[in-house]
Formats: sequence, C-alpha cells, structure tokens
Amino acid sequence: MTPGPAAELLVDGTPTHQLVEKKEEEPERESWGKKIDFLLSVIGFAVDLGNVWRFPYIAYKNGGGAFLIPYCIMLVFGGLPLFYMELALGQYQRCGLFTVWKRICPMLKGTGIAICVMTTFVAWYYNTIIAWAVYFFVSSFRDVPPWLSCNNTWNTDNCTTFRDRIIPKIDEFYSSAASTEFFEREVLQIQYADGISRIGGVKWSIALALFGVFFIVYFALWKGIKSSGKAVWLTATMPYALLFILLIRGCTLPGAMDGIEYYLKPQWEKLMDMEIWLAAAAQIFFSLGPGFGVLLALSSYNKFHNNCHRDALITSATNCVTSFIAGFVVFSVLGYMAHTQRRNIADVARQDVGLIFVVYPEAVATIGGASFWAVIFFFMIITLGLDTTFGALEAVITGVLDEYPFLRKKRELFVAGLMVYCFLGSLVTATYGGIYVVQLFDTYAAPISILLVVFLEAVGVNWIYGVDRFSADIQCMLGAPPGAYWRVCWTYISPVFMLALFVLSVSNTPPPQYGNYTYPYWALTVGWLIVCSSLICIPLYIIVCFCSASGSFTDRLRQMITPAEVPSHVPAKSTGPVFL
Repeated sequence: MTPGPAAELLVDGTPTHQLVEKKEEEPERESWGKKIDFLLSVIGFAVDLGNVWRFPYIAYKNGGGAFLIPYCIMLVFGGLPLFYMELALGQYQRCGLFTVWKRICPMLKGTGIAICVMTTFVAWYYNTIIAWAVYFFVSSFRDVPPWLSCNNTWNTDNCTTFRDRIIPKIDEFYSSAASTEFFEREVLQIQYADGISRIGGVKWSIALALFGVFFIVYFALWKGIKSSGKAVWLTATMPYALLFILLIRGCTLPGAMDGIEYYLKPQWEKLMDMEIWLAAAAQIFFSLGPGFGVLLALSSYNKFHNNCHRDALITSATNCVTSFIAGFVVFSVLGYMAHTQRRNIADVARQDVGLIFVVYPEAVATIGGASFWAVIFFFMIITLGLDTTFGALEAVITGVLDEYPFLRKKRELFVAGLMVYCFLGSLVTATYGGIYVVQLFDTYAAPISILLVVFLEAVGVNWIYGVDRFSADIQCMLGAPPGAYWRVCWTYISPVFMLALFVLSVSNTPPPQYGNYTYPYWALTVGWLIVCSSLICIPLYIIVCFCSASGSFTDRLRQMITPAEVPSHVPAKSTGPVFL
C-alpha cells in the first residue's frame, strides 16, 4: 500500500473521507486573463539574481562542464518533481498556503506560518539588493560611470582603476579597486559602520531607492493577478532580451573564449566528491523555488483543467536553460577581464554580491559605450529582482486573503500595510553597515528553514494525505494519473532528498561572509535564532491543533491528520480516495 493513512482511517467503521463535507460555496475566484500571464509569472519568480551570478560561479567551482551531470540528475529526481507537485496541488485546491492544509493535513498549517515568516525576512534584504541596483542604474546615466575613476570624493589614496591594474608594478595587496570603493564607500558608505556590531544610521539615498522599489511592487500587486499579470510582461521578458544583448557583446570581447572554456571545461575527478552533488542539489532547489508557497499561489488562479504537467516541464526547463546561458554571459566578461589584466580567471571571480556590484560592472563599463552597457546590465538586475519579489509577496497575500476572505474587499489596504511592514523591516539593511545584515539574512533567513518545510510538505501530501489520493486529484484535473516516475519521486526520492539537504545544511552551513569580515559569535547566534523563529511555528501549531481537538488521544491524532474540508469546485465523485 502506498503511504496515505489519512485515507484509510475509520470512524465507527466508516471511512473518514465520507465524513468530510464540502466547503460551502466559495466566492468566484479570479483566474489568469491569459495562460501566458501565468507562465511568465512562474518563470519570473524562478529566474532571479541567483541565475545570473550564483549558478555560473557554483558551476565553475564544482567541476565546470562536469557539474551539469549532477545538476541534471538533481533536477530530474529532486527539483522537478517538487515543482510539479506544488503546481498541481495549488491548481486542484485553488487556495493559498494556509487554507490548503485544512484540505491536506490540518496539523501542518504551521508550515504556512513558517513560510510567511521566512518570506518577510527575505523581503527585508532582497529588496535592498534591488535598491542598490537602482542606485547603480541611476548612476549609469553619465558619460563615464563613476566607479571607473579614482577622482571622486569617496576614493582613498590606494584607489586603482581597471586600467591601472594592467600595469604589473601595481601592488594589488595594497591597492583598492575603484569599483569596490564606489560600491562600499559611496553606495553603502560602509566606512561609517564597524561591522555588524555597529551598523550606523540609515543611508537615506538607499532608503529612498528602497521606497521606490516597494512603490513599484505595490502597484504590481494591489489588484491581484490582474495587475501582476500585466507587470510580468515587462519584468519577465526584458531580462531575456538584455541577457542576449550582453551575451552577443560579451562573446565578441578579447579573451571571452578563454572565460567560456574555463566555465565549461569538465573536471571529471570532481564527480567523486560529495560536495559537487550537494552543491548541485542546493542550486537546483533554490533555483526552482518550491516550498515558498509561490507556485501554490500562482497556480491556484489557473483553470481547473489546465495542463499543469506541461507547465512544470516548460517553466523548469526555461529556468535551467537561463542559468546555463547566464554562465556564458558572465564568464565571457570575466575572460575579458583576465585577458586585459593578464590574470587568472579565478582571481577576478568572486562568490558574494561583489560579482554583481563590483566585478561585472567594472568590466562592462570598460567596453566601448560604457554607460549604455551599464544601464542595460542594471536594468536587467532590477527586473530580475522585481519578478521574484512579486511572486514571493503574492504568496503571502493569497494565503492571508484565502484564510480571511473578508479582507478580499480591502485587498488594496492589506497590500499597502504589508508593503509598509516590509519597508520598515528592511530599513535595517539600508544602514551604513547594511551589507553585513544582508549577508546574515541571506545565510539564515530561508536557505536552511525552507528545506525542512518542503520535506514536511512532501510528507504531508504523499504520506498522510496519500500519494494515491493526490494522484486521483491530478487525474480529475488532467484526465490521466501521474506515472510511476512521479509517484516514486514524490513518495520516496524527493522527501529523502530534502531531509538529507536539511541535515547537511544544519551541520555544515558556513558562516555568512562578505570580503574578509569575520562575524562575531553573537551574530551567528542571532542567525540561528532567525532560523528557529520560522521553524518554531510548526511544532507550536501542532500543539495548538492537538489541544483544540476533542476526544481521546487517538481521536485527536485522527482529527489532526484528516482533511477538514474539500474544495467546492471539485466534482463530488473525486472527493474520496481512488487507489490506482
């Protein structure tokens, strides 16, 4: 028997699913105006800043072309099944990350609360990164971008330009790149902070850019998918046009082929190293983004018989191909930098946000028509970031409005309140030492917690609700049940995949890093408290659920894992389990 105890429990000899009554008729739910609106929204969420800088660096660091082997294996057996599972779940249940658990496994509703906590933490720092890109974007509208010269008020005596470092006699140990000084001493003004212990006051130019970001996000989300579905036509498509423009220009630069060769050159011996497999698993999971409730929310606005199986294949393939193409864009330019400065490519690449705001801007700004390329690059970064923000916050909005329907008539006010809350919370990352807070949140806000949340989601859907019942739901929508591959992945491979990642992340997560700065122990403690602040919602809600149930211990457990309602839009014949 395939896992699914909730489908078999009896009450006085009667299957529990027969005792579950349909929810009263729900108000008409809005749907996507066009299918392409949905696809662009999903692609826009999944394709983010990580595709531009994290994938290329992780690939070349972990075997180059050889990295694609574990990457594809992890896609097939981990990322894609979970991606499809969440799309199908959202489309069938047509509700957000709170209400869905009433129909799956009531005691796991705390995972929805945990996701909301994580999402707001991410909104506090992710939008600040977009604000930095806005600052660069505005600064690009000059004859010569300001991060190319050392004649500015923020520069130090050790400042060196890109051209200066071509001269072998320059001592790079004592020199400071003009692009680094612009980012740290002008954009961040990090000199007025003393690490994370003293982050200083708010830098109001960044705060103003941050306000502008939230202002755009508000008007993309305030009317629901009617407004966000139109916004993604620009924010989800523009990055591809800009990416291909940068790719064509990058491949024409001297040294570009050396960079691409370095990016793709297989290091087959690395396949024997467990680290490359863990890096591939982490990259594919965080690239596709299941578990954040976004796929659940976006697919909940689909028509009931929409082919979500095909959607999952299209959008996940688009995401992975985008990452691969971004590698060519990044390493063609890094090859150009290494060629021009006569250095190794490994010496010009870096893993942190400096690749976006220090290394790459310096390179594109030294190409003919510097300002034009800088404007294109940072506009691409802004649109990539906005798409991900749209999806993440829509997940929270959909979840809350589905749980509390009376708020739907006041959606504009609720969204405004959420924007104000996220803006005020993000001000701590807009301080002079905000970069240290950003790196702390980037390490602890979601990457660890989300792994356990997705594991519990897979267990709740496929072990408690039952993979047979879930397969019957999909058959009701698509006319055919999922094949053995999907069922085996959902039931066994994907949960093990996520649990292993969670255990390894807890035991091996490196401390946050920016440059050579070492975080104090108290900051690392705060980081783990951030992890716990979201995860604690799960056991606390289980306790609340147990206490609010009635009857004996066994009766309470039965109520905690038995669906309390079924969606009203589903045909009556499909409300019970069908064992395939």
